[in-house]
Parts: sequence; C-alpha cells; structure tokens
Amino acid sequence: MNFKQLVEGITPDIYEGLKRGVEIGKWPDGRSLTEEQKILCMQAIITYEESMPKDQRTGYVPPKVEPCETTDEVQPLSWKN
Repeated sequence: MNFKQLVEGITPDIYEGLKRGVEIGKWPDGRSLTEEQKILCMQAIITYEESMPKDQRTGYVPPKVEPCETTDEVQPLSWKN
C-alpha cells in the first residue's frame, strides 16, 4: 500500500483529527506529536485535500476583489501622541 492509497482511507473525522493534531501539536490523548509525525500528518492533509475544492483547502486565501492602488507618491509617516 502506498501513501496515496493510505490517504484514500481517511475519513472526514480522521482528517479533522489530523488537522487538529498539527494545530495544537498533540494527539487526542494528550501525547505530543514528534516532528516526523507532524510532517507526515501535514502530507496526509495536503494529499487528502487534493480532491477538495480549492476554497475549502487549508490555507486558502480568496483573490482580491479590487486591485490595490498603486501610487508613486511618497507618503510621510507621522506619529501622534
């Protein structure tokens, strides 16, 4: 069984548990994740999310609706007390 096949067996509950584990650095039983476990969990999360719409993936940032203003003017910074 390869990694991709293993990830295909992940349920939504397991996926949420992996995300939570990476977020807080602990398993549900309180044990800390090792650095290797964090890396493997992140790889599993990324692989699992490949089948999800982009806007539902971890770290998705929607595109800007309006472009930023560009100006060549120098705007001085003023400090007020």
